[in-house]
Amino acid sequence: MTATVKAVLAAAALTLNAFVYGVSWWPFRELQAYGVHPMWATAIIYCLALLCLTVFQPRAWRGFVKHPALWWLVVAAGLTNIGFNWAVTLGDVVRAVLLFYLMPAWVVLLAWPMLGEKPTKGALLRLGLALTGVVIVLKTPTSPWPVPESLPDWMALMAGFSFALTNILLRKLNHTPGESRMLAMFGGGAVVAIIAALLGMALGLVNALPAPQFSWIALALLVSVAFMVANLALQYGAGRLNASATSLIMLSEVVFASVSSVVLGTAELSTRTLLGGALILLASLLSVLSYGKR
Repeated sequence: MTATVKAVLAAAALTLNAFVYGVSWWPFRELQAYGVHPMWATAIIYCLALLCLTVFQPRAWRGFVKHPALWWLVVAAGLTNIGFNWAVTLGDVVRAVLLFYLMPAWVVLLAWPMLGEKPTKGALLRLGLALTGVVIVLKTPTSPWPVPESLPDWMALMAGFSFALTNILLRKLNHTPGESRMLAMFGGGAVVAIIAALLGMALGLVNALPAPQFSWIALALLVSVAFMVANLALQYGAGRLNASATSLIMLSEVVFASVSSVVLGTAELSTRTLLGGALILLASLLSVLSYGKR
């Protein structure tokens, strides 16, 4: 298999992950309509995923115990999920996703000291192109960006930083068993979400779980399966592309979230959003092509 084919497959896997998370706001809002707060929804979904992984890959626990550094992945993945799911469920979908995808800036800062990946001029140029797209979308006359306006804004920013750290750790811990890395990510989604839900209840920010109903439990199960597939795709792609390429490709989630929210009637795409989204996608494409040539 040539380097170009490997790059295309890795990029496709990351795009699948971006699609799943880009449209995940809809099932989370449906669960919210049933009275299931996004923190409890996240906990339930990842507990189900963790259970399935334990049944089908019980050896994942041996690898997890053998590699204590995976605990960092537990924390990073957990913070990513609670921040992102809270932001897209209770905040403006497009704004939350765009704030989340200030992630490339965090990756440039983290990849150098943690992976030794000094950013090239080309990487900085593509990063600038992508961030220009983000600025075009967010900088409106009525928006004080980059100052967050609400708790969902802060959660989106926190999630973006945590997701950048997750991608870095996936590269750094690539020598560990894949199923153990997945266990760390699912475990983080479950444990951190439970802690956040309990703290949120104590602070009056999160409501208690409603009575069990087949409708919302079935939806949570479907989302859990989708997230398992998406996390497999993330591990495959992030383990084969450098950190900058990974972060830029994942920016396509902005487009998936924007388009899905428009199609489902919860948002409207302006010319500014389309232009900014086009720049973000162009930066992602240039990143993939650059990796394929190398």
